[in-house]
Amino acid sequence: MDQSLKSIHAVDLDAEEAKLPLRRAIVVALNLASMAALAWAMSRVLGARGWSPPEMLFMAIYLIGLPWTLLGFWNSVIGFVILRTVKDPVGYTNPALRRTPAFGPITTRTAVCLCLRNEDVGAAFARLRTMIESVAATGEGRHFDFHILSDTNRPEVAEAEAVMFLALQTRFPFTGLHYRRRTANTGYKAGNLEEFARRCRQQYQHMIVLDADSVMSGHAMLRLVRVMQANPELGILQTLVVGRPSESAFTRIFQFGMRHGMRAQTTGSAWWQGSSGPYWGHNAIIRIAPFVDHCALPPIPGQGPLRGPVLSHDQVEAALMRGAGWHVRVIPDEYESWEENPTNLPDFIKRDLRWCNGNLQYIHLMSMPGLIGMGRFQLVNAIAMYVGAPMNFIMLLAGLSIAFLPHPPDLATSMAFGLYAVALMLGFAPRLLGVLDIVMSGRARLYGGAPRIILGCALDWSFSMIIGPIMMLAQTVFIAGLAFGRRMIWDAQNRDDRSISLREALHGLWPQLTFGLAAAAILALLMPVAILWAGLTIVPLILAVPFTCVTSARWLGRAMTRARLCAIPDEYETAWEIQTHAHKPLVEPGHAEALALKAQPAEA
Repeated sequence: MDQSLKSIHAVDLDAEEAKLPLRRAIVVALNLASMAALAWAMSRVLGARGWSPPEMLFMAIYLIGLPWTLLGFWNSVIGFVILRTVKDPVGYTNPALRRTPAFGPITTRTAVCLCLRNEDVGAAFARLRTMIESVAATGEGRHFDFHILSDTNRPEVAEAEAVMFLALQTRFPFTGLHYRRRTANTGYKAGNLEEFARRCRQQYQHMIVLDADSVMSGHAMLRLVRVMQANPELGILQTLVVGRPSESAFTRIFQFGMRHGMRAQTTGSAWWQGSSGPYWGHNAIIRIAPFVDHCALPPIPGQGPLRGPVLSHDQVEAALMRGAGWHVRVIPDEYESWEENPTNLPDFIKRDLRWCNGNLQYIHLMSMPGLIGMGRFQLVNAIAMYVGAPMNFIMLLAGLSIAFLPHPPDLATSMAFGLYAVALMLGFAPRLLGVLDIVMSGRARLYGGAPRIILGCALDWSFSMIIGPIMMLAQTVFIAGLAFGRRMIWDAQNRDDRSISLREALHGLWPQLTFGLAAAAILALLMPVAILWAGLTIVPLILAVPFTCVTSARWLGRAMTRARLCAIPDEYETAWEIQTHAHKPLVEPGHAEALALKAQPAEA
């Protein structure tokens, strides 16, 4: 970039950054105004006959949790307005794309890093093969190297990785393919990437980080590299990751809603977060030099489940990168960047509790050097995602305890539950606005037409209303267990499509069933008028076990697939990178044994 272009670039950046304080003030004002209105309404309802201790506790926790619910709501409203009124919403919320030539020459070298730990080797290497072929098809493959960064500690899995790597070398006989397995899982995934970045910082300017279930097209990778080249202030650039087509009913409904909610909400948050955007740990590109210089994550000293290696490394690295003066941005559109989602509720809960364990570690990182105000806010926001669960549970207990007060419960008490339900339903706004944007823009045909997308939205609403309370209690039980030293084992996720038996569902979800039945009995006896509102929380808990079995049933998934219910655009126009044939075994039956004799795991 010559000197004149650098000057124009700097002026452009200054003008863009100058808009952020006003935008953030608008977001704060919207949140405060709506919070004040809801707080006033709740205080009028609860205080109609004086304030008892349970009512005061209910009110206090309601006020504490409300800002985070409202922030998600207003992010989606802002995002919806931008999507409907701005010609180029992606460039508007991320001006780095507007400064990037669409077909500019690639002048840098990029490492594509696939992180593995005891994963399904065949599936992971099949996806990697697909991405290698996709990059090669762009004609720019010489600018990319592919690195398999393994932290596998199971001998049989390590042997399978070595066999598959040899098969890849046979299929792609070029020098840009590398495999390294660490014998010690120091620092988990964050340590794995840090070790690679330190070792290879002189060879590459960027690294594209992938999880075992990631798929990105070659064109999506080229887009990331071009944006990084044209914007030297960028440290991390995150794509909007969407789920791949699935035949699991649970996955189909979940990622149908997430696709719409993420688009609206991410667009809105990108508008005011600007250069302090998110990083989700995969399907993103990182500038290696500042990552090595500023984003190292030493273990949190001390003992206990929230100490030791940093598990949820991504948002901390983003905060440190921004604190060092580098920009972190997200591209809020759906462009050939995919992942897999869990196929059933037990595996979904397991993944979520891993994130919960990692996010709560941020409590010990708030005072770490290198953070600025927005970075600390991002960490607080990540903590609030999970602290809200036990707080909502305590608020529910406080509401139930009102039934035991000397004076009889009345309509005012039940209305308090109603306002609580309103707060819960605000969480569905991002999904609803995302669907509304699709219908209003005329893109419903990509989802099979307006009737199908509206029916999918109704299914997603029902799904969200059921799964929310179930997850609330699961997170509450887990967080309570942290006080007794419980922690999640950070290992491979179960990505298989499997049906959940009644026995397995009961074993994992008996707390939800027990609490739901007990709460329903209390309200039926002492405050039946409140069941109308409290039922939004209690009924899903009672239905947790059958919900789990039904949504994991293969017959339902196949039926939804045939009817294209909760279908996503990739089911109608499937990119070849995620077509079924792209995931056939890399090694044909009978060839694995021969390759195993030649393969030796490369350890570091």
